[in-house]
Amino acid sequence: MAEARGGEKDLTGIWNGLYTYPDGKSVTFVATLIERGSSLSGTTHERGLLGNTAYATLAGSRQDSAVSFIKKYEKHRFLYKNPVVYEGTLSSDATEIEGRWAIGKVLSGKFLMIRSPSQTAKAETKLSEPVP
Repeated sequence: MAEARGGEKDLTGIWNGLYTYPDGKSVTFVATLIERGSSLSGTTHERGLLGNTAYATLAGSRQDSAVSFIKKYEKHRFLYKNPVVYEGTLSSDATEIEGRWAIGKVLSGKFLMIRSPSQTAKAETKLSEPVP
C-alpha cells in the first residue's frame, strides 16, 4: 500500500461504495480518490434509483482516520443539484471508509467504501517500480 505522510496509508485508488437512504434503498458507486498531503480529490459514478448514471467530483481532506469530502454532481438535475457532505472513519488497514452522508439538514444516511487489499498491493508494487 502506498505510504503517505508519516507512514500512514495513502487513500489514492479505486473504491467501491454503497450509500443508503433513510427508507433503506441503496445506491452503489465507484469512487476514484487521489490523496495529496491531507487533501483529497476525485470522482464518482453511480447508477441512480431512476436508472440514470450520475457523475460527480469530490473534494475534501483526511486527518488521521477522519475522512471528509463534498460530492458535487456534474449535471444539476432536481435530484442532484445540492452538494453531498460525507464524513467517515478510515479502518486501521486503510481498506474501508464508513460513515454518514448528508444533504444539508434535509436528507442523510450511511455509506461504506471498500477497496480490495490485493488491488492496493498491486498499486503499491506498480508505484514502487522505477520509471523507464
